[in-house]
Amino acid sequence: MGSTPTPNPLAPLRDFITGLAALLDQHPDEPRILLEGGALLAKLVARDDWLPDAWAQPHPEYYQQHLLHCDSAERFSVVSFVWGPGQRTPIHDHAVWGLIGMLRGAEDSQPFALDAAGRPVPQGDAVRLLPGLVEAVSPTVGDIHRVNNVHDDRVSVSIHVYGANIGAVRRSVYAEDGTRKPFISGYSNQILPNLWDRSREVAQS
Repeated sequence: MGSTPTPNPLAPLRDFITGLAALLDQHPDEPRILLEGGALLAKLVARDDWLPDAWAQPHPEYYQQHLLHCDSAERFSVVSFVWGPGQRTPIHDHAVWGLIGMLRGAEDSQPFALDAAGRPVPQGDAVRLLPGLVEAVSPTVGDIHRVNNVHDDRVSVSIHVYGANIGAVRRSVYAEDGTRKPFISGYSNQILPNLWDRSREVAQS
């Protein structure tokens, strides 16, 4: 009687990536991507036992954006955002669709819209994301926000999925007076997690 195969601990992330790729292969419209992709992401962040510690470490001064995977055709990328205590983003946009799933801790996302003078104006209350919850952003549903770690005493981690290689997308940050500054975020890491090692599963099958 054989032993139970030991899967790659990153199997949940791998399953999410293959599921999202299969969805995009169907050339869905954006509402379907946000709905069905959001459901896939909600399933991923419903459990917190797969993200390696190397991609969950905070920086003492600013948040970290670790690339976990980029589709070979750059149709989407998956990123872990690691927020040290009290850290926050500037007001910024994304320029592509995005899904944000909370893995651990909590964050507040304050949406903004630009007024006639190009100044960012808060739109309603901040959205609080708790573990397992997912929020969507895009130029069509609302693309400008500011995000902060709710906690002043511990790290929060969220998993972001974007409809491009987000680290290479030209985007903007906004000052409260409407000054707009272009930026390209890049990534905090140089090494990707190995999602595709199935050797233990195959050896034990």
